[in-house]
Amino acid sequence: MVKINSDKLSFAGFMTACTIFVFFGGFLVRDFKLFPYNYYAKAMQGYKKLRNQISGKPPEQFNRLDKPFPEISNDNFQPYEGLNLVTKLGYKNNTRYIAAEIVDSQSNIIHEWDINWFEMWPKPDHVPKEILPKEEPGTQIHGAVVMENGDLVFNFEYFGLIRINLEGQVVWRLPYLTHHSLHLHDDGNLWVSGRIYHTENTPELPHLTPPFYEDTVLEVSPEGKILREWSVPKILRKNGYTGLLYSTYVRFLSLKVPQRNSRDILHLNDVEPFPLKMQEGIFEKGDVMLSVRHINTVFVFNTDTEKIKTLITGKFIHQHDPDFVDGNTISVFDNNVVNDLNQDNFASRIWLISLKDNTSKIFFEGSLDKPFYTQIMGKSQWLPNGNLLITESRSGRGFEINQQGDIVWQYINYVDQEKGIVANISEVTRLPIEYTKLFGREKESKKN
Repeated sequence: MVKINSDKLSFAGFMTACTIFVFFGGFLVRDFKLFPYNYYAKAMQGYKKLRNQISGKPPEQFNRLDKPFPEISNDNFQPYEGLNLVTKLGYKNNTRYIAAEIVDSQSNIIHEWDINWFEMWPKPDHVPKEILPKEEPGTQIHGAVVMENGDLVFNFEYFGLIRINLEGQVVWRLPYLTHHSLHLHDDGNLWVSGRIYHTENTPELPHLTPPFYEDTVLEVSPEGKILREWSVPKILRKNGYTGLLYSTYVRFLSLKVPQRNSRDILHLNDVEPFPLKMQEGIFEKGDVMLSVRHINTVFVFNTDTEKIKTLITGKFIHQHDPDFVDGNTISVFDNNVVNDLNQDNFASRIWLISLKDNTSKIFFEGSLDKPFYTQIMGKSQWLPNGNLLITESRSGRGFEINQQGDIVWQYINYVDQEKGIVANISEVTRLPIEYTKLFGREKESKKN
């Protein structure tokens, strides 16, 4: 008979119990941010920085290209006229920074703003403490427009909407958790994505266990005042699409441990009103189009009735930036995330969808000779001559294509061209020709 040493057995049981306790204790500390979570988080940040320096891995939101982008094949290709607003991350003195620049067709900087979250928003009391940034750059610009007088309005991603003048002085701040998209409408008002952080149960959104974010649509005056506001999940519930609110995770009522990503149930990433000057069709004045990434859905609703007139889901994967092409047609920036077993075949694409004919086609898709893929983010802008300006965010590139799919212009945000390292670009936007005169005068005044 084997004789069991009770002391050794007790010790083994004690060590097993300690291991289990430490494991689950760490789990609770991490997910509930209990003491000493802050020390743990700082230590992990330091460890990741050191690991990246040793391995040569680019910093977060930077990317190393597998190979250089192809050069423009035909010198006769001409981009549509106008200057460009570029919002991006930069890198100097071993530090990431937020950049907003006006560049010409040769990528020369015509004007730039000095952007610093910590200096421009010194008392962000509206931001939940647990998501407040603690180190540079703190956040990024995601959604920006240039006003007629040259002022810049933009989202500090997830932290607020702000307007600054040409000299970078703050004109106003809107203390609301705005993010992702900003649209300057024909009437001069601003349309922006927002969200509300709920820490308590909400009767109008039952079964959602706090904390969670409620996505909202805001119409904002040029002076920074909220004119109207809509709740995205409430619109979906009102129109009978409640099931879309609960498709991204399962939350058992008896288990209160938060699950990763459960707070961001929809992830609204674009808001665009129907243009006042566009000929109406199925879509009309008063309609607004939204993109909701987590449920792979684009829909159009009327702002007066809150009735959804078009909803498309499942045709694209983690899409961004749908645009009204005409009164019956929309385009959608389809990130097309992981839609292939081979990572080398990943390719984003631009859809054209006619709601009148119930047809759809791919206008442009990445390929070996014309690579185009961004796992997250991304923008597109239809230009008056029919060209399309695309922002390939994670690849650090903006490029313009004609109707035949030829690349006629591109801008690449290299931070180390020799090593092929690029930084994120949030958006490249072609400005109306009037802005060329505005920034031309501003440049001449600086010379004098």
